[in-house]
Amino acid sequence: MADAKVIPFDDDRSRGAAAQRPARRRAGGSRRKGEPVVVREVQPMPGRTLPQDDVPVTQEEQPRKPQQGGTSLEQRIAGGLSFLRRRLTGDYEVDEFGYDQELTDQVLMSLIRPVYEKYFRVEVKGVENIPSDGGALIVANHSGTLPLDGLMMQVAVHDNHPANRHLRLLAADLVFMLPVVNELARKAGHTLACSEDAERLLERGELVGVMPEGFKGIGKPFSERYKLQRFGRGGFVSTALRAGTPIIPCSIVGAEEIYPMIGNAKTLARLLGFPYFPITPTFPWLGPLGAVPLPTKWTIQFGEPIRTDGYPPEAADDPMLMFNLTDQVREQIQHTLYKLLVQRRSVFF
Repeated sequence: MADAKVIPFDDDRSRGAAAQRPARRRAGGSRRKGEPVVVREVQPMPGRTLPQDDVPVTQEEQPRKPQQGGTSLEQRIAGGLSFLRRRLTGDYEVDEFGYDQELTDQVLMSLIRPVYEKYFRVEVKGVENIPSDGGALIVANHSGTLPLDGLMMQVAVHDNHPANRHLRLLAADLVFMLPVVNELARKAGHTLACSEDAERLLERGELVGVMPEGFKGIGKPFSERYKLQRFGRGGFVSTALRAGTPIIPCSIVGAEEIYPMIGNAKTLARLLGFPYFPITPTFPWLGPLGAVPLPTKWTIQFGEPIRTDGYPPEAADDPMLMFNLTDQVREQIQHTLYKLLVQRRSVFF
């Protein structure tokens, strides 16, 4: 078989070949001698258009892009009206712990997010260490006199994780004893810091956050900043072992300086039923203005997960194993805190 000759599909050569190619005769007819060759216009095939590269396109002929602002505003108004209708008619879901995901996403997160982005300017690292699905226990240090670090960690997980996962925080008893705070905490997905609730959430595949230092960490004096307190008796490790979920250490830098606690009015704290009554350079001297936190620069880093699914079921009752894992988590958080402090240029920038 002879080699096939490749004819390139080039505009100039095609046109030149068409000019040199003789015209085809019509079927059943012939051309007389001296009669001019009639070249007919080639009609496009149905459903296809000829390219018009050389034809200029005016601004009026160009397709106009829809205005994003108007469409976005209309969508927001429609979404807001739909949200109000569901709230008024009761057509929304709340789980057994009182968690209202729609209210959290639409209202509570929207209120916290400006503080997270503009005021504390939180920088998040290591979010890829959080699994995309399934249960996991995030263990973080606790500080700042008021528990703002838990709320910032909740926004950090939701806004930076590719799956936009929701963090269910374990809170102390005092949170659920306050009238307004109790209802808001339940709606935001927080629950009592007990092993039963934590284990149920982990078995359901939820992402659970715990701060084992408790009031010892959040109420420590400013002179002991970024020095981790005791992590309790390792109850969070036992819960993770029973559920077979990984433990993710989390280090938060920046929360220690929002309310520098230079004193503690213990007598007043006992009268009010609080674990401590903080005295800072601005509170209570400046009144309500002294309750405004300082605009420090935050960094939240999630460390590599510590797996627990390789241990047997009876490992949750082994006190030595729980002590070793608790110490491993605590040391990893403390080491990361020191590393972030060395890298930090300024408290506020």
